[in-house]
Amino acid sequence: MAQTSEADAHDNRRQVLYWRLLARLFDHEEQATLESSSLAVVEDIGLPSALLDPQASVDSIVQRHPELAAEFDGLMAPEPEPDTNGDTNGDGDAAGRDRAAEVRRAALVSKVLLNVFASGSGTVTAGQLARWQSDAGWLERALGCRPGELRGGRAAGGGAGAGVSPTGTGGRGTTPDLSRLIPAIGPELGAIEAELVKRMHLREVLADPKLAAQLTPSMSLIEQLLRDKNNLSGVALANAKALIRRFVDEVAEVLRTQVEKSAVGALDRSVPPKRVFRNLDLDRTIWKNLTNWSPEEERLYVDRLYYRHTARKTTPQRLIVVVDQSGSMVDSMVNCTILASIFAGLPKVDVHLIAYDTQALDLTPWVHDPFETLLRTNLGGGTDGTVAMALAQPKIAEPRNTVVVWISDFYEWRTEPLFESMAAIHRSGAKFIPVGSVTSSGRGSVNPWFRERFKDLGTPVLSGHIRKLVHELKTFLA
Repeated sequence: MAQTSEADAHDNRRQVLYWRLLARLFDHEEQATLESSSLAVVEDIGLPSALLDPQASVDSIVQRHPELAAEFDGLMAPEPEPDTNGDTNGDGDAAGRDRAAEVRRAALVSKVLLNVFASGSGTVTAGQLARWQSDAGWLERALGCRPGELRGGRAAGGGAGAGVSPTGTGGRGTTPDLSRLIPAIGPELGAIEAELVKRMHLREVLADPKLAAQLTPSMSLIEQLLRDKNNLSGVALANAKALIRRFVDEVAEVLRTQVEKSAVGALDRSVPPKRVFRNLDLDRTIWKNLTNWSPEEERLYVDRLYYRHTARKTTPQRLIVVVDQSGSMVDSMVNCTILASIFAGLPKVDVHLIAYDTQALDLTPWVHDPFETLLRTNLGGGTDGTVAMALAQPKIAEPRNTVVVWISDFYEWRTEPLFESMAAIHRSGAKFIPVGSVTSSGRGSVNPWFRERFKDLGTPVLSGHIRKLVHELKTFLA
């Protein structure tokens, strides 16, 4: 009886959370009883009360409670059916634990679904749009997909939705398994996002020079401009380009302070110093001529002038930057495009830039102008790194003088062939730097399969602030 009573209690808690979810989705009026009951349930199971705060993004919750990130990942993806052939002793305890886990999942599922599908009404700010896009990314991750994948209309083959059990539970008991609905969820997310952009009235704002001048460039705004650039024309397109260029220039100014040209190359003392006044080494000249000092005349006679060496020994270095331009890597795409242009301005550095999703594009001809480069990108979609590898490998003419920087979250369709080709680059003598994120915040998700194999290869994934990548490149190019 005690086990039955406990099971009923778990069922009641779960039902409270799902009734609140339905009420919130279909009725804008807050139901006080459901809210207080849900708060009691969440606190009772040890989850943060912020899960019930409609203003709190999933990102903010995960930042404060990092242990929840793993629970959100694959939250609604199908799982294998449990093995029922084992020992049946203690089945009551196991069932109790499963029911308790269902309550916890219900709280997390409700948070993700509400943040994405209860998008409210009225004018939307760029910050609100960015928060929704982040929450939509968490929903995609909960369904077993990559952030941006469903909105791009390309769910990974064999990923979520594959191997769904006939009952539709996918081994998660009563937790909603939405993986069957992935073909419908993708377009729905795209429609919600389009509606949010429409509520921003972004195109109308861009068409008015005065209003457009009041926009503050941000990563989320630049992402929307890059996504919508093909739908703009005339004054609106000109203002959009002006905002993108303004943002690019601001980021470039920050990055240039981290990339000093003087850091490239060592002094080449085999080249005689140029005998001009600005190169005169006054201290050394005095020191070397001290024996010619005349105490009587209090005068130093100089037999020889000494000059500073300014010529630098530089071996032409090739930098190949390969960057994932899929929906989850927009921040990295912008930062790396600008960074590549800065390194392309250094002497004796030959920079190549490749962007890819399911197709690859060689952006090298425009690498000196990050603005023009970004206008040629096509953000969003799936990911197939093998098409980028086909462009990158022929560029490695002298492995010892080549560094390949690969920026991605490495959630790939063809994992093993891609990793083998990356390992081959490393074995050839070229320096291979896998980068999981190149953002201002340093946050980013990396496929654990790739992370472990890169670590075993001796080329651990570089994740964090962009300064880390700058330091690695300067060390190699010096």
